[in-house]
Amino acid sequence: MEEISGVLDSLPYILKMPFKRIWIDYDEEADVLYISFRKPQQANDSLMEEDIIYHYRDDDLVGITILHAKNKAVE
Repeated sequence: MEEISGVLDSLPYILKMPFKRIWIDYDEEADVLYISFRKPQQANDSLMEEDIIYHYRDDDLVGITILHAKNKAVE
């Protein structure tokens, strides 16, 4: 049940998000976390800040890609 406690700790942050649906995929081999707010994203622009890539469809944020996700989780 320890695995579930991390999810429960995340609930306040998840519930505050302005999105009704969230899709999360993690590539363990590449250590990349993909978070999508639309399926399909159909992003037409991206902005990278450090190890985070923000994906936009026009002015709407449609997804986030987090590189080196395990390092971010312990910061």
